[in-house]
Amino acid sequence: MIIKEENIRLIFGLKLRQLRIEKKLSLLEVSKASGISVSYLNEIEKGKKYPKANKIAQMAKALDVSYDWMVSMQLTKNLSPIAELIKSDLLTNLPLEIFGIEPADLMDLISNTPSKISAFISTLIEIARNYNIGVENFYFSVLRSYQEMHENYFEDLEEIVDNFRAEYPSCQEMPLPSSVLIQILKDTYHYQIEEQDFEAYPELKGLRTVLISEKTPHLLLNKNLTDTQKRFALGREIGYQYMRLKKRAYTSSWIKIESFEQLLNNFKASYFAGALLIPRAQIVADIKKFMHLKKWNEQELIGIIERYQASPEMFAHRLTSIVPRFFGLKQLFFLRFNHQKGSNFFHLDKELHLAGLYNPHSNMLHQHYCRRWVSLNILKNLAQQQEDQEATPQLICEAQHSNYIGSDNEFLCISLARPVLPNTSMNSSVTIGFLVNDEFKKQVKFWNDTKITKRKVGVTCERCSDLDCAERAAPAKIFLEIERTQKIQTSLEKLKQDYSTGSPLTPKGDV
Repeated sequence: MIIKEENIRLIFGLKLRQLRIEKKLSLLEVSKASGISVSYLNEIEKGKKYPKANKIAQMAKALDVSYDWMVSMQLTKNLSPIAELIKSDLLTNLPLEIFGIEPADLMDLISNTPSKISAFISTLIEIARNYNIGVENFYFSVLRSYQEMHENYFEDLEEIVDNFRAEYPSCQEMPLPSSVLIQILKDTYHYQIEEQDFEAYPELKGLRTVLISEKTPHLLLNKNLTDTQKRFALGREIGYQYMRLKKRAYTSSWIKIESFEQLLNNFKASYFAGALLIPRAQIVADIKKFMHLKKWNEQELIGIIERYQASPEMFAHRLTSIVPRFFGLKQLFFLRFNHQKGSNFFHLDKELHLAGLYNPHSNMLHQHYCRRWVSLNILKNLAQQQEDQEATPQLICEAQHSNYIGSDNEFLCISLARPVLPNTSMNSSVTIGFLVNDEFKKQVKFWNDTKITKRKVGVTCERCSDLDCAERAAPAKIFLEIERTQKIQTSLEKLKQDYSTGSPLTPKGDV
């Protein structure tokens, strides 16, 4: 495995600090013994500098170790998990600065309490292995945290889109035609664009786009894409070029994530496309009008989506940016489910939670999501309609009041479902859930419309306390185990209390 230069610096600095501490030497003492300045030694220990060979020899002599030991990538056994973390590129690939963390600060933390940090990292690695959590899962989690920190609204990206629209007056038209986007890519960025059926490459038929990165960018669009999907793909390509984002994926679906920067750039380009196709001024006005309706009207919402010729996911994701910022409704979640027609399995592959509300949420334990969720029911309803009708429904919409069992939280959930193209055997739903609080009731006039179904819901069947649920897809084994443990704890406490008072159970004598 090739180790990056910055990772070599980090490991060398960690070794030097640990060796110095083991020998109970200060930086000043090592400086005097080696003839290397304190400031330079400090930069080496923080992973900022890697010394030349003669300096390493001086340090090795001062610390009474061999030169070969100093330059090896091996760490002591108790530090090996830290080395594994460093070699994995997580530390160097993550833009720690977006969370206000300097890499040097992190290295200081690791260096100051190496055994404890090493044990903690080792535990995380073991959990990741047991639950098959890869680096990609970690990157996606960090990206979600980044979005949640900013309530999924980025003023700098919105301004970039405004500037782009000002430079290209043809982009003022709504809905924005794909022909305009194609012309910009061709004229400004010298793209070659063609539709492709990927017949010669059957494994690629599920991809929406492939970019052949040459001197002249060659963009292949799956010929089965809808115009909506095509416009989003084109808008994202413009976003990459206009913002000069170099590290990127070259396919629409993730095949392999090489770095967090690649994932972050994809998010920025996608945000650009969403903001370009659904301008904030127009969508704010449309949503305000919709919220002021006295009665729930799914056709009105579908009409807004069709006005922008947006996909349900594009529209719902845009709402998660706009609603918190311009309507003050910051406590919401976003979910995307995929469902293979004919199966009883539902895969939650995208989620976003604002204001720290994590019901519902995904799980890595292959548990069964609550079948009372509107997100799942709408997929079952769509599949049924597809069986009953000759023409496939392109978009359906449902709403539900969801009261979470064991919680005071109630959400008004709005779900949209459609077939996934080009994969005709798959359906997808996106759901936005708004916490029903005083601010929500003030903003959304139809919140208590009796047309909207009310249901008590859980998170997963395995954890649900409603043992008589007719929709249950699996036994409540986790809930029952937790309940059993709590009963044992309660009995133990009662036993202790009874013995302390001598009643009603009294000791029969010593053994």
